[in-house]
Amino acid sequence: MAIIQKHGKNSCPQLVCNKETHPHDKSGVSGCQKKWPEQNAHWSRPLARTWTVVLLFGTCLLYCARVAMPICSVSMAQQFNWTKRESGMVLGSFFWGYCFTQVLGGYVSDRVGGEKVLLLSAAAWGAMTAFTPVLAHFCSQPIFSMTLARFLMGLLQGVHYPSLASLCSQKVVESERGFLMSTVGSGSYLGTLIIGGAGSLMLDVYGWESVFYLTGLLSVLWAYCMWKCLLKGEGDYISLGSGGSQSKLTKRHWLRLFKQPAVCAVIVAHLCTASTFFTLLSWLPTFFKDTFPDAKGWVFNVIPWLVAIPSSLLSGCLSDHLICQGKIVFFSMGVTSVFTILLCGTSTFPWAVAFVSITMGLTTFSHSGVSVNVQDLAPSCAGSLFGVMNTCGAFSGVLMVYFSGYLIESTGSWASVFFLITVVNLFGLFTFLAFAEARRVDIDSAKQHVTV
Repeated sequence: MAIIQKHGKNSCPQLVCNKETHPHDKSGVSGCQKKWPEQNAHWSRPLARTWTVVLLFGTCLLYCARVAMPICSVSMAQQFNWTKRESGMVLGSFFWGYCFTQVLGGYVSDRVGGEKVLLLSAAAWGAMTAFTPVLAHFCSQPIFSMTLARFLMGLLQGVHYPSLASLCSQKVVESERGFLMSTVGSGSYLGTLIIGGAGSLMLDVYGWESVFYLTGLLSVLWAYCMWKCLLKGEGDYISLGSGGSQSKLTKRHWLRLFKQPAVCAVIVAHLCTASTFFTLLSWLPTFFKDTFPDAKGWVFNVIPWLVAIPSSLLSGCLSDHLICQGKIVFFSMGVTSVFTILLCGTSTFPWAVAFVSITMGLTTFSHSGVSVNVQDLAPSCAGSLFGVMNTCGAFSGVLMVYFSGYLIESTGSWASVFFLITVVNLFGLFTFLAFAEARRVDIDSAKQHVTV
């Protein structure tokens, strides 16, 4: 993942000075000594560490629930006689739902607080996961019930990452955002690792239904523990008057924001990385099953994510360090493309696992790159802007997951899919390198709106 931070050595203090003004503040923005109210709302370091661990486990369970279907899709396709195209329709329907709640989740999180949105959504998608086998067995057309179930899962999980971005921009100091986002982001790989290992074993021993039951129940339990321990059992979840630092940008200011080349670049880069990651996540289990039918499922479902977890944590620590030094940070999506292309010609299982592992490890840099860059560009509306990015990424993910199934069935070759992923990755890389920066672009609009 390519990351460009264009702060100079003195940029960190300037960002603190340039916090957006509040209507009730009469003193203006002169002087760096003044502490705005939103700064006082930042978590203390011990509380931030506690939330980091809790959100890490939440993201882990999110991906356990999300990847349960790709893990079980081969067995379900055999049981219900699905073709590759029908399997692609079921897998891709998740991203249709994922598209619709991104912006809404970010907007609501900016207003009420991301932690409340995370809590309610986790309880809902956890229950939906546990209920999935019931829908499959008691519906006369499982293909339709599973497509609907995946669509609803996408709707419910779509608010997760915009809520994280909003919560991080509101509660975490700038110098620690990269660490939190990369650590929490590593939960996606930890969850994929756990469901790939334990889920594969449960699939062989107890059947595919057990994977959904266990994942769903653990997710609901996590939401309950978060509510009781961190939110202290508060009952006021959805009051729009409390929680977040409400974004007051008008439609005119949003249009001005989207005219910024840096904003367009980060959206395009996220679109490309998200769509390629979703495609790999959805189809890699099938690729290994088709290409290496005698291989053990737990091997190719575990090893890539063992590489991805330390890679994600390393990227966060490195990102925070280089941001404080005010230097340019650069991680290349081009290297990921090289190893994706190498998958086209590999004929041995160990090399295929190695190439996939390196690819997934390099992809993890997006958590401490693009996700943090959004908070640099527009901290006043980070959740909403991240929602726009994820909507674009999810929509392209829908098309790529379904189109990949069509390519596999039409050509009988996985090389066409890997070539498509490479082209999309390189396009995102070149766009980001040409236009990306970390200068805050929402502050002028916010000031003008306040002074009207």
